[in-house]
Amino acid sequence: MVEITIRKRLQTEAVITQRKFFKKTARGKVVKVLRERYLRDDVACGIEGCRECSTAMPELLPFSGALDHQLFPNGHYLLPDTNVFLAQMDLIESHLFNAPMILLQTVIEEVRHRSLPLYNRLKALTKSEDKRIWIFYNEYRSETAIVCEENETPNDRNDRGIRAATAWYNTHISLTRPPIRGHKQMPHPTIILMTEDAANRQKAEQSGVASISVRKYVEGMNDANQLLDLLSADGSHEIEPTKAAAGRQALYTDYLPASALLAGVKAGELHQGHFNRDQYNYLEGSVPVPAFDKPILLVGPENMNRAVQGDVVVVEVFPKNEWKAPADEVVDQEAIQRNDDAEDSGEEGDVNGEEVIAKESRVLSGDPSQKTPSERQPTGRVVGIIKRNWRAYVCHIDSTSLTSTLTMSLSTQTVFATPVSRLLPRIRLRTRQAPTLLNQKILVTIDRWDSTSRYPEGHFVRALGRVESKEAEQESLLLEFEVPYRPFGKAILDCLPPEGEQWVVPPKGALDVQNIWRDRQDLRDVIVCSIDPPGCQDIDDALHAKLLPNGNIEAGVHIADVSHFVLPDNSMDSEAAARGTTVYLVDNRIDMLPSLLGTNLCSLRPSVERLAFSSIWELTPDAEIVSVRFTKSVIKSKAAFTYEEAQIRKDDPNLQDDLTNSIRLLNSLAIKLKAKRMAAGALNLASPEVKIHLDSAESSDPIDVEQKELRETNSLVEEFMLLANISVARKIEESFPQTAVLRRHLPPPKTNFEKLQDILRKTKGFSLDVSSSGALAASLDNCVDANEPAFNTLVRIMATRCMLSAEYFSSGSVAKDTFGHYGLASEIYTHFTSPIRRYADVLVHRQLSAAIGFTPLHATLHSKSHVERVLDVVNRRHRMAQMAGRASVEFYVGLALKARGEQAKLRGEGDVKEEAYVIRSFRNGVGVFVSKLGIEGLVTFKRDTQFDAENYTITVPGTREDVKISVFDKVVVRIEVEKDKNTQRGKVKMTLVEPVDSSAL
Repeated sequence: MVEITIRKRLQTEAVITQRKFFKKTARGKVVKVLRERYLRDDVACGIEGCRECSTAMPELLPFSGALDHQLFPNGHYLLPDTNVFLAQMDLIESHLFNAPMILLQTVIEEVRHRSLPLYNRLKALTKSEDKRIWIFYNEYRSETAIVCEENETPNDRNDRGIRAATAWYNTHISLTRPPIRGHKQMPHPTIILMTEDAANRQKAEQSGVASISVRKYVEGMNDANQLLDLLSADGSHEIEPTKAAAGRQALYTDYLPASALLAGVKAGELHQGHFNRDQYNYLEGSVPVPAFDKPILLVGPENMNRAVQGDVVVVEVFPKNEWKAPADEVVDQEAIQRNDDAEDSGEEGDVNGEEVIAKESRVLSGDPSQKTPSERQPTGRVVGIIKRNWRAYVCHIDSTSLTSTLTMSLSTQTVFATPVSRLLPRIRLRTRQAPTLLNQKILVTIDRWDSTSRYPEGHFVRALGRVESKEAEQESLLLEFEVPYRPFGKAILDCLPPEGEQWVVPPKGALDVQNIWRDRQDLRDVIVCSIDPPGCQDIDDALHAKLLPNGNIEAGVHIADVSHFVLPDNSMDSEAAARGTTVYLVDNRIDMLPSLLGTNLCSLRPSVERLAFSSIWELTPDAEIVSVRFTKSVIKSKAAFTYEEAQIRKDDPNLQDDLTNSIRLLNSLAIKLKAKRMAAGALNLASPEVKIHLDSAESSDPIDVEQKELRETNSLVEEFMLLANISVARKIEESFPQTAVLRRHLPPPKTNFEKLQDILRKTKGFSLDVSSSGALAASLDNCVDANEPAFNTLVRIMATRCMLSAEYFSSGSVAKDTFGHYGLASEIYTHFTSPIRRYADVLVHRQLSAAIGFTPLHATLHSKSHVERVLDVVNRRHRMAQMAGRASVEFYVGLALKARGEQAKLRGEGDVKEEAYVIRSFRNGVGVFVSKLGIEGLVTFKRDTQFDAENYTITVPGTREDVKISVFDKVVVRIEVEKDKNTQRGKVKMTLVEPVDSSAL
């Protein structure tokens, strides 16, 4: 793609158009506005060999146009209108769709106003090397610019402008290729207006402009079978109807008009929030809203009313006497919908569909809701959608939904695409490629969900590869959690130091072109070291400690000076802001910054001079802060330890060198710092973490899994990172009270703990005080079972899940009394210590640099609205990165346990069995936690059981007598690996062995 810059000309050489309109000011005064536009006749058409334009530019559109279409043998160029890009971007982005295109300025602007995400995709498309796109500034060419007529809508004006530009192009191309005397006149290529608007096509044809629908155009292409699958079910008005498209009754109520939704929310009669589907029961969902302590419960498909995970919905709450408690049952979508027919879903008289609805009704009616009023929560139904969260989802074709007679044919058929996420509904998909897509991971986009269909409809985007192959699984995982993983482009890499890996800190006193040493403190002689997990390459923090003559201790945290290399508002900065964070997978890392910075120039490697941002304290031996200062610095780390290596060195009494004593000093201070935090009410929570052993760096095949061991040195590093973050937070908030980038952790609603409190009281007799973080911390300390050492950790894990998530925010956007971090019991907090892998830290570095007068603060960080927009993205990326990391661990745990099981069988040891603890009870199963491996599982029972919801127990038939199982009971489970129906990956399957063998139930 080439975009030409319009050279400036004198106003006397240009045609002037004027537009008058009236505008009401903020104070209600009506003023007349006159806008002028200067038109030109030298805006190039972009077609190679055009005599009229004589544009000496590379990468022009080919002279002959595209010659490989059945309907246009003489060549053609495509000129799509706005709706083509709004509805069919997946098609346009396909590498098989390569016709030369003319992209009008009118279309670009309209896409920008209609959808910012699609506008960004369109911009990326124009820069793609495998696309031939010419941007034509039709609004500035005298022959193609138009003025809005009286009573003409903006949409009609734009459509007329697009038709006018198409007509001009056809006239222009014919004039630039005049006949040559004595030679036969060769037909010239045609400019084709591509539009989904039938009325627009009709007007085009009436004025002699060639036009075509997307579907008709694709049908004439060589790769039509593959490309037709990419057509949006909602965007193409010519899509052939399914046999269930007509004569269907509505299964869902229509949404209220947007005006009624907004008015209802404003009046407090309706409530707005994000829809969350229950992970154990697909027939229930919830919507957290500010008006209620508990989320609004949605029971049944009709009340969820076509909401999809993450949608912003509007909910009507039922009268209080209709409120219910969530069901205590695992309800699997696949089990109930197994025999549904994708082709007939929703059609009147559909026997399979009626059977599915009947099953769902039986499940829903099975909950009499005879629970105590305190267990019930607001219950309601979705009455409208404010914002859809639809995107491309990772799925696989459900083989049982293929029409048997068409299983091996390439005829069009409707099938079910099952998403990887259990929180999403199955998607109806019309495709010609169903047999070839079996056993593959594919991307599918939801296009629409009609009130007459039980399932949403979508279209195929692309195949990712065979299920369970590492490459396909890794890419699908990144796509599932929307992790940006494209390689860094040239514009980004051009922002790196031109010296590349040869870049070094210039000698002090030598020619300092970059002014690096200005106001930097030389700390190269300080005994600094880093302590990180094994294999860490992006070392962004180092520490030191030494005794001072007055008996106090100097301690320092030195953080990589990333902001020296990543400058505001350049391409690398924009990319880092968009990525938000580095994503850590088991055998891969998706970097926020190019590796030259992350693993080299910014990484605080040992024995190499590096730029740093240092926070240095004077502390008393009791860890009381005397003073703190911040300075840009140059350091030279003396060593890089793993947690285990640092622990061994600290514990070795034979080592008395300065580096070892520095670690010991840091550790003694960390113990006291942690004690002070705990005394202030900080929580010592827990989450299951596993360590996966890989076979080798080459194969990365997992061979075993175990729970991570945390050492004293882990806590050492954690305490000083916390201290640095708190100290920096105070400094930047003091300097920039409106825009300081901070992080908070809000106190969880007390209702979040009600179930855990009730379980502990009834099963163990413990009381959990949640009146404050300090009271909760004390209560957790008392939850000890002398016979079960793992019990306390288990309770802490369960308490962690009652918490809210921490979030980044701008200091001027919330009340100061909400700044606090509940888990850390700190009044203020931020992230300063990991700028290589977190973009929020980069912003904090810039603010701290300005606060100490090292650099001026960039204008964007003076803007509260800008900071809020950036942090919204960073918060979302942070959440998605966490989920991607967990999903990666889950995938590799499955592979590792599969390998362990195979090795055990080879040794004749039989099945893999482990002790576990019951952490949740259902009407038809229990959730268990295997503490040795740090993993969870779900054990379900197929035969009848007796469930006591009041006391969280389930009674199952035993060989001799019935066996009662309660939450916190120790059990033994058999661990196997089977293919998950949704993810198509290996998934850990657990069956109860003791006190009863559930495989027999």
